[in-house]
Amino acid sequence: MLNKKPRIPTAVTIPENLSFLQGFRDYLIAQTVSPHTRNAYLSDLIQCSECVTAYLPDWTHDDISDVLIELTKQGKSPRSIARSLSALRAFFKFLREQKIRLDNPVAAHKTPKLGRALPKDLSEQDVEALIQAPDVSTALGLRDRAMFEVLYACGLRVSELLNLRLDLINLKQGYLRITGKGNKERLVPLGEVACEWVEKYLVESRPQLYKSATDYLFLTQHGGIMSRQNFWYAIKRYALQAGIQAELSPHTMRHAFATHLLHHGADLRVVQMLLGHSDLSTTQIYTHVAQVRMQQLHEKYHPRA
Repeated sequence: MLNKKPRIPTAVTIPENLSFLQGFRDYLIAQTVSPHTRNAYLSDLIQCSECVTAYLPDWTHDDISDVLIELTKQGKSPRSIARSLSALRAFFKFLREQKIRLDNPVAAHKTPKLGRALPKDLSEQDVEALIQAPDVSTALGLRDRAMFEVLYACGLRVSELLNLRLDLINLKQGYLRITGKGNKERLVPLGEVACEWVEKYLVESRPQLYKSATDYLFLTQHGGIMSRQNFWYAIKRYALQAGIQAELSPHTMRHAFATHLLHHGADLRVVQMLLGHSDLSTTQIYTHVAQVRMQQLHEKYHPRA
C-alpha cells in the first residue's frame, strides 16, 4: 500500500485592501510555521480586520479591545477568540521585528480562559458491549476483540495500540512497553483477560493475516498496519452493532479506562503514570468525571441526600 502524501491546505486569499498581509505570510514561511497555522493566522486577521475600520498595522490597544468585543458579540467561542489573539500577537511581533512598530498593542490583552473539555464518558456496560461485539469466529473479529481488550486494559492512545510490535509485549509477565508522546517510555500492566485474548489472536488469527515480514502485533487483512481512520470506522461500526447510544471519539476507550479506574478508587497519580501524562494537571480532568459519578451515587444511596 502506498503512503499517502499529507494534504497541503489551500492558501488563504488575501484581499487587496490587506495586501500588507503578504509580507506577514512570507515571514511565517521563513519561520517554518506550518501551512495550517499560517492559514489560521491569516484567516483570523482578515476576520478581525472586518470588525473595525482602522488600518490594521496602526491598531491601538483600544482597537484590539473593540475587535475582541465584536467577536464576542458575533458569538465566537473563547477558543476562537484566543486563536485570534495568537494571530494578532504573531502579526505585531512581525511588525516589531521589521521595525514598523516599536510598541505591542496586544501585550495587555489576556487570553480568555478556555476551560478543560470533559472527555466523552462511556459506561462499563457500554464498554463490555463494545468489546464483545466482534465475531471472534473470524480472523478479523478475533483481532478486533484482542485490540479492544488491550485498549481498555491499558488505556493506550490509538496510535500506541496500532504501533505495538511483538517485542513490546510480554505475555508471561503481563505488561506492555510503550513509547508515548515526547519519546517517553512506560510499562503498562496488561491484565489476565487481555493477555488471554492476545495469546488467542497470536495463535489463531495473526498467522492467517500474516502476508510478509513484519513485527507489528495487529495486522490488517492485507498483512499491513491498520490506519487510525480504519480503526475509528471499526469502533463506530461495532458501537452501532452493540446498540451504544453514547457519543464516541477515537479516544473513547482510553477515557473509559481512566474514568473507570477512578470510579473504583484508583489513585490519580497511578492513573497519570498508566496514561503516560507528564503533568498531573492533564490527568486531573478525569477527577471532574469521577466527581459527577460520586455525586450521583451520593444522591441515590445516602439517606439524607
